Amino acid sequence: MAVAPPLAWRARALTEARVKSGLWVAAYVRRCHAANCPAFVTRKGDPDAGAILIVIDRLDGTSRLYGRARDGAGALVFAPLTDWADALTVQAAIDKQVKFDSDVWLIAVESRTGEAFLDEY
Repeated sequence: MAVAPPLAWRARALTEARVKSGLWVAAYVRRCHAANCPAFVTRKGDPDAGAILIVIDRLDGTSRLYGRARDGAGALVFAPLTDWADALTVQAAIDKQVKFDSDVWLIAVESRTGEAFLDEY
């Protein structure tokens, strides 16, 4: 698989359509609720361009943190920022992200199977 050069990534980032964070979060929470997975906004960020973090809690003592990143082709995807870990490990990763960007959104999802529904976005 060929990897696009960094300049192509920047050009794509400037030209691709972006949905406002507040709208994306509202749609994602509704999607989770439709699958009987309770989802809660636990931290509100910038409604226009705030970063989005998602915590998937399997309700067995383990959680995983997801955040947006660029894949090898330069497309925006949600990627795991932690492995399945205990709440303290995931909270430490969240604190690190919030220290870097205080306008971050945080969504908590309860999903016994660990399904995040992020491949749909």
